[in-house]
Amino acid sequence: MSHHFRREIDGLTLFVRLTPKSAKDAIEGVEARDDGRAHLKARVRAVPEDGKANAALVKLLAKWLDMAPRNIKIVAGATSRLKQVRLEGDPDSLISKLSGLL
Repeated sequence: MSHHFRREIDGLTLFVRLTPKSAKDAIEGVEARDDGRAHLKARVRAVPEDGKANAALVKLLAKWLDMAPRNIKIVAGATSRLKQVRLEGDPDSLISKLSGLL
C-alpha cells in the first residue's frame, strides 16, 4: 500500500478524498483504495460550489495540523473528490505531525 502523502523538497503533497455537504467538518483517518493508493478522508459541511468546499478543506487542515492556511494549497483535483494538497514546510516535521495525529 502506498502512503497518503508524497515527500517533497520543501513540504508534502497530501492525497485527500473530500466529502462535501457533510454533517460535520472532520478528518476521519486514512483509507486504502482497491487500486493500492491511500487517501486521507476528510468531510466538510460546505457545498462544492464556487470553491467553498475547497476553502473549508484548507481551513480544516490548517486547524488540524496547526499550520497557517497560507501554507496549504490545493494543487490538483479542485473539482474532484480526490485532491492533492500541498503542505509547505519542513517535510520531516510535517510527517511527524501526520503520524502523531493519525
